[in-house]
Amino acid sequence: MPNDTLWTGSALAELRAEFGDVYAGRTVLVTGADGFMGSHLTDALVELGAHVHAFVRANSSGALNNIAHLRDRLKVHFADLTDRTSVDYLVRELRSAPDRPYVFHLGAQAHVGESWHRPYETVAANVLGTLNLLQAIVDWELEIEKFDTAGTSEEYGNVRDAVSHHHDFDDEGGLILHERSPINPKSIYATSKVAADFLTMNYFDAFGVPGVVTRMFNNYGPRQNPRYVTGTIITQALSRELIELGQLEPLRDFCYCTDGVRGHLTVAAHGIPGDVYVYGQGKNISMRDWVDLILRVGEEHGFWPGDREVVSTPARYRPGASEVLALRVGHEKLTAETGWQPKVSWEEGILETIRWYAENRERWIGRVDWLPTGAPLTTT
Repeated sequence: MPNDTLWTGSALAELRAEFGDVYAGRTVLVTGADGFMGSHLTDALVELGAHVHAFVRANSSGALNNIAHLRDRLKVHFADLTDRTSVDYLVRELRSAPDRPYVFHLGAQAHVGESWHRPYETVAANVLGTLNLLQAIVDWELEIEKFDTAGTSEEYGNVRDAVSHHHDFDDEGGLILHERSPINPKSIYATSKVAADFLTMNYFDAFGVPGVVTRMFNNYGPRQNPRYVTGTIITQALSRELIELGQLEPLRDFCYCTDGVRGHLTVAAHGIPGDVYVYGQGKNISMRDWVDLILRVGEEHGFWPGDREVVSTPARYRPGASEVLALRVGHEKLTAETGWQPKVSWEEGILETIRWYAENRERWIGRVDWLPTGAPLTTT
């Protein structure tokens, strides 16, 4: 069982100092607990001494990819958010908890590109799944401490001229996105997350479910699916000279996964029910500069030679006019209310992410969407 938790040493000491009093001994449910961000959040909650119920999507093998090392330190529920009966069983069981549980709802189909290939699954998981969980909480009269729905920066999409005056810009004209910024989802994934956010607010308004929404800006780090942009850059660089990407002009705001976990923990602990919170690094970088930064860090630390070529491949572009041009967060609200700030620099986060992919090749090589050098072409 690989144990690649990031919560060790000083990071763990700081985590416990910041959140130990809030979560130690508390009942917590995490949906999507075996996924990328869900597993890092689950790691943190277990280390904080919480009584964690891990909601993991059922499959025939019952295998755990990212939290197998925690198997004897939490309770795993193999279920499916789109299956109302399995959700009911879980919520009914939580009624016996000695306290009001925290719910971290991270279970979702979270890949923008995949949402075009699997639109019905995306909507079912993200919208119906959220509805099932909220309705079960109401039907079973489960009193909870906080319900944190994981939103996404993709909900903001691009600026529409008709409402551009409602957006915030810096002195150079750069877009800054806040909680109050207009939303304009440009993918099925983003639209499904808008729906999940609004369902969370609906159930707060109607039934008092203490929901909050956390819109994260481009989390990255160890364990992430290699089909996301940071993972595909690194895995290609580790394996071959040619790195094929989509459009290189869009701007993004990348937030390392441990800072993302701290955001969830902070909002669930201190956020105001019925409110939205956004967070990320607070800086923009183009995809061209992001790949250059990753290649430089990897080369400097000996993970690959300096002969990698980057090409923009139309087959990897988002369809039609659905590309989002610029995403950058203004996290002043969360910082003012709670003191949250990102702690991990891009260089530090990139190095740790490269190191994980380099040391865990068997955990991602079968999941990539590019062809390794020398691999035979196959047809289906």
